[in-house]
Amino acid sequence: MKKITIKDLYSLEETIAVKLLEQAEYPWEVLPKIGEFIEELGNTLPEEKYEKRGDNVWIAKSAKVFPSAYIAGPAIIDEEAEIRHCAFIRGNAIVGKKAVVGNSTELKNVLLFNEVQVPHYNYVGDSILGYKAHMGAGSITSNVKSDKTLVRVGGKEGMETGLKKVGAMLADHVEVGCNSVLNPGTVVGKGSQIYPVSCVRGIIPEDSIYKNPKEIVKKH
Repeated sequence: MKKITIKDLYSLEETIAVKLLEQAEYPWEVLPKIGEFIEELGNTLPEEKYEKRGDNVWIAKSAKVFPSAYIAGPAIIDEEAEIRHCAFIRGNAIVGKKAVVGNSTELKNVLLFNEVQVPHYNYVGDSILGYKAHMGAGSITSNVKSDKTLVRVGGKEGMETGLKKVGAMLADHVEVGCNSVLNPGTVVGKGSQIYPVSCVRGIIPEDSIYKNPKEIVKKH
């Protein structure tokens, strides 16, 4: 059985959203609940560490947010995170401790664990990125199928999510090469690497190197 549960993919101690993830077995199950969870959690955050800005936007005082960045609520920017020039956060977003959201990167309905890096021209929508996951420049998560049908994880015979919008579930320490596209419902296991300029779909096992659809090898 392929390892695609929350416990298989993520170190829950590396996110402020641990209580949200503990409510589900599979990561895509929490996607519709991110916004409500942020509003509930945000109102409990200590004022000595977090500042509320605008409607349901909580930003840690130790975080660095460039003046040109746009952040819509509900959102939480955790301690020592960095939101760089022209980042576009469209709401329902949790950015973990020491995470980097870079130049012209767009986020929407996402959970970024601690120390995630999406630093250069990335689109991340309806996705969960695990501890220290990194997306290379120009890589994106595609979150809607071209025929607009509900997303399955693992292909036609895979698990039905019941959702029209599901991006990618990247486990801890995943590396995605530059200019890659992660198709709707893609799951990448812990420690795996995606070659640059890849078009990825389905479930990529942990500790693997994705070179192309016919060549997925175990790391030595």
